[in-house]
Amino acid sequence: MSTSSFLLYLVLAVAAVMAVWLAWRFWQERQYRRRPYVDPAYLDWPQHEPDPALTPVHRVALLGDPGAVATDGTDPILNLLESWQNQTGPAGTVVILGDNVYPIGLPATHHPGRGAAEARFNTLLDVLGRFQGRVVLLSGNHDWHKGRPDGWEYLRRQETYVHEYLPTAHYLPAGGTPGPVTLQLTEGVLLVVMNTQWWVQRGARPTGNSKEAFRQLREVLAANRHQRVVVAGHHPLYSNALHGGKFTAKQHVFPLTTVHKRAYVPLPIIGSLLPLYRKLVGAAEDMSHPRYRKMRRRMLRVLQEFPNVIYAAGHDHNLQYFHHRAGHYLVSGSGSKTAFVQKGGRATFVHEQKGFFSLDFYESGDTWLRTLEPAVAGSLAPAAEVFRLRLHPAPVSSPVSTSLLASFARHVG
Repeated sequence: MSTSSFLLYLVLAVAAVMAVWLAWRFWQERQYRRRPYVDPAYLDWPQHEPDPALTPVHRVALLGDPGAVATDGTDPILNLLESWQNQTGPAGTVVILGDNVYPIGLPATHHPGRGAAEARFNTLLDVLGRFQGRVVLLSGNHDWHKGRPDGWEYLRRQETYVHEYLPTAHYLPAGGTPGPVTLQLTEGVLLVVMNTQWWVQRGARPTGNSKEAFRQLREVLAANRHQRVVVAGHHPLYSNALHGGKFTAKQHVFPLTTVHKRAYVPLPIIGSLLPLYRKLVGAAEDMSHPRYRKMRRRMLRVLQEFPNVIYAAGHDHNLQYFHHRAGHYLVSGSGSKTAFVQKGGRATFVHEQKGFFSLDFYESGDTWLRTLEPAVAGSLAPAAEVFRLRLHPAPVSSPVSTSLLASFARHVG
């Protein structure tokens, strides 16, 4: 057999294997996409709920990436958030986890995209302005002009706009500094805000020491062991989605759809190089990118010293919850868009759906995580609760499921 024939057969064999693998992946994804995934140990979650006779002393809504909301009053997430706000009253806090204005943040007044950006942002701020409780906004990579060198200018413009339009809101950390910044929400509940974009930002940014911020975070957490602490940042520390290196079968064949959803240019085999690159090397906003990886490693090193801290982020456009090394890690980034999220792995819960997480804090010390999504069309209920879990003092799991998993582990071992 000639060398050219051998190479031809090799290419055909590789193509056949890739085609079979992609078909298998596509079939697998069709079985669970847009359906809630819950770890088998927690399938009995509907049987557990807080005492209905008790009222939370404080509630926190965690909503990320709302930058593309509808401006005509029909946006399902804003309507759901307003319902949550009306139910909560003054004993609550809404935390917007960044990417507040798509696609590039708030441009200058002469920019052709300023009108559309302002309309979307005003729609969000109007809903937040009707809330009787506290409002906190973080910034994400899109608010920093998608991380471009002039992003700090965009960030400061947006912060100034918020202070003028909604003076009672907190835009944290101020001026794009790294943080940490603390906010006492109620007795025994502390919010700590980190500006994760500061670590991955290209170009100008406020001066600061990348290690000092984590030293200060450690000091804050050590001084507040007696409290329930929520740490908020834009970038996730765990994710089963795009920025965590997870891709669909379609994205292997049509890799440009990761940049634009309608870019259906078939690039089989070659197209798999982009997902591989983003998984191993990473774009600037991916976990695998050196700047993001270093920030994530340092953050986890601190958080894992303090059990039961809740870390909340956006960035990936879905809902995810991880309970790992006694910490709670949330991704609540489906405020206006949705994107693929892979089930399983370390995740306790994932769902490719619009919605947001709510944390309910009780005087008893209990903290309940609630997953709120817009109700299906035709339903009389304002929201669908697709998952809930008691985070403090410890997650409630099914004894039956846990024992079965332990038995299985012993047999496998």
